Formats: sequence, C-alpha cells, structure tokens
Amino acid sequence: MVGQGIDPVEADKQRRREAVDLAFSNYADHFGKACKGRGWKTLVQRSLRLHVQPVLRDKPLPTIRRADVVSVFDRMPDEQAANRRNVFAVLRRLFKWAVSRGDLQNSPMEGMETPPPVKPRDRWLSDAELKRIWNQAPKCHRCFGPIVRLLIVTGQRREEVAGLQWEELDRTEREWRLPGERTKNGEPSTVPLNGLAIAELDEVAKGDRWPRRGRVFPTSSGAGFTAYSKGKNKLDKLIAEDGGDPLPQWRLHDLRRTLATGFQRLGVRFEVTEAVLNHVGGSRSGVAGVYQRHDWRNEKRDALNIWSGHISKLLAKADAADRATPARPHQSLTT
Repeated sequence: MVGQGIDPVEADKQRRREAVDLAFSNYADHFGKACKGRGWKTLVQRSLRLHVQPVLRDKPLPTIRRADVVSVFDRMPDEQAANRRNVFAVLRRLFKWAVSRGDLQNSPMEGMETPPPVKPRDRWLSDAELKRIWNQAPKCHRCFGPIVRLLIVTGQRREEVAGLQWEELDRTEREWRLPGERTKNGEPSTVPLNGLAIAELDEVAKGDRWPRRGRVFPTSSGAGFTAYSKGKNKLDKLIAEDGGDPLPQWRLHDLRRTLATGFQRLGVRFEVTEAVLNHVGGSRSGVAGVYQRHDWRNEKRDALNIWSGHISKLLAKADAADRATPARPHQSLTT
C-alpha cells in the first residue's frame, strides 16, 4: 500500500469511519437529530425509520448507489403516493447534507425524477355532515372527541391540536399561542379561541380554571395522543349507526379544508383565511410576505367568531328538528 502511495493508517481509519460513523443507519439518526422544526424533524425520522433504514441498513454512505435508493421506493406500495414524495424529499435532503459536510462527493440521487404529485383532495364536509361528526365525537375516546371538535372550530392541524400544552393557552385573552417548533412550517401562530373552543377546553379542564402547564390531551401513560386511526374508526362506526345516510369517505384533514371553505361561504377574506390556517403561501409569500407584516389578529378573531356562530346555529337547528321529529323505532347507538 505504501508503494502505491496509500497510507495504511489513514486507510484503516477510513474503513473504521465507514463502518461506524458513515454506516447509513447511524448517519440517518445523526441527520434526523440535526433537522430543525418539529414537523420536519418528525417527518424525517418517521420516513427514515419506516421506509429507508430497513432497506439500506448499515451500508456505508459512500458505497450507496442509485440502484440502492431505487430499491427503497420499489418496496413502497404504489398507493402510498404521498409517502413516496415525502421519502424522496427526505433522502434528497440527507444526501445533499452529506455532500455539504464533505462525507460524500456526489449525491446518488442526482438525475432521479421526483415522484409524481398527489392529486389534491377536494373533500369538504357539508353542514349536515359536520353536525353528525360534532354530535358523535364525544362518544369516542376521551381525548379523541375533544380533539375532533377543536379541529372543527379552529382549523388547525391534527398534530398541533393533539399536542396542545396548557401553557400555550390563555383563557383570559382567549388565545392559543402556537410556537414555531410545533408548526409544520416553523412559523409561530396566534389562534383566537372562539366560544365553542373555550367551551370544549372548559369541558376538558372540568371548569373555567385551566391548568398552567402540561398536556391538554395526555393518555393514561402520560404520553401524547396518537391513536387517530382507532379513534376515526370508532367515530365512523357511530356515525353509520346514527340513522342518517351513509357518510362518504372523509379524513380528519378535511375538517381544515371545511373551515376554509366555510370562511369563503361566510365572506371571510382570503388573506384572513390564510392567516388563520398559518399558511405561508399565496398572499403571504414572495415580496408580499417580506413587506406585508400585518398579523390579522383582530380579523382572525372576527372570522373564527363568525365560524363559531355558524356552527352553533346549525347545531341549534338540528336540536330543534330532533325535538320535533318522533324517534325512529329500533335505532341503536351501541358501540
């Protein structure tokens, strides 16, 4: 090796480094910890753990070729179109990070085509559907029911609501101050709490004196709530047994789209809708995002109060109709 101009000591160090520091599994963990933003960090760690590390395992980073990366996607089901794009984005960022650190000369993903985009969903819930979901939600898990109702009245993301901390909430100011590390885009957001949101949180707190700290929705073990699939299945079953027509397939994220659509129906400005949803796009991107610094605080409160009033009215109408209609025989709401 010396005769060939190779330092045996340095070669041994490189082999050891590739076997430990640059082993993909270890390197992926290191990359995941270095990521910023809670939403992005969670996506990175989940994508690598579920889809990438089981395939690439401890393969040294410098030896990974495009065929190895392709094998990751070959093992993913075709119907997971959104996941395929997420994994692609995560791996592309990981290899780019490795090149910037000098751990790779070139990314093995150079020249790879990005998976095709997922067709945007356009499902939003009608007033009648929203009423049925609202009424059946409390019969689910003690955490899941209030989470669903808060999704309806605030329009925030599932993980943001489920991960609520009491210290983020101010009942006197009727505000929820969502820190940037808990948002998808890393931008902090202030969400005014309307009457229905206050009432739901009062119910969780067993009164109008809210705890100062801790999880709003802890499980029996004290951990955060994550059993969305189980809760949604229970909710769908309850709705199927409430005597109404079958409810077309829907997702929890459709509640966010429903609020945005409802705002449009109620005459709320587009800029205010984006501010409530904490979207960094459209009216809040590019030059407008740099120079337009108005926080829309008062407008957001007005919009969410209007939305709360709208939901309260449809629930009141439904209650009046239920009192006027004789009960159907053989109705069952058993679970």
